[in-house]
Amino acid sequence: MMDLKYLEAMSKIRRRSPDRLRAKSLLEAAESTMKGLGAVRLTEGTGTIIFRETYESLRQLGDARWWLLGYEPRDHEVSMEVLMAEKIPHSARLAKLDRYREIRNNANYKGYAISGAVAQEILDFWKECGIEIMEKLRKEMLQQ
Repeated sequence: MMDLKYLEAMSKIRRRSPDRLRAKSLLEAAESTMKGLGAVRLTEGTGTIIFRETYESLRQLGDARWWLLGYEPRDHEVSMEVLMAEKIPHSARLAKLDRYREIRNNANYKGYAISGAVAQEILDFWKECGIEIMEKLRKEMLQQ
């Protein structure tokens, strides 16, 4: 597990009460976005949009995890870091999250276009890992 005291000292997270309703809302938003993206045809022209929205859905899963733990995430990096610690069948693939964060930052802050192939990669990642994490978080919420 990550060093929570360090993350708090660096203002990456802030201690809050666990918030199942906020976590549930984040999971629903991520799922809704991904269902909506299913209607968008993947082309070189839509690669950036599809990538950014898929990344945002993954970030929302990380935010949901933090809220279940009783912390408010303060940036995207910490939201992705918490996902990298998830125990799922495809855990080794979670290492890709930091690369996705860099790609997203390059698109948002430097104006780089994201190819259809890279967008397909993150969509495949969502299918392999994102859905698994979402279901895991939902199960945990039911047990709390």
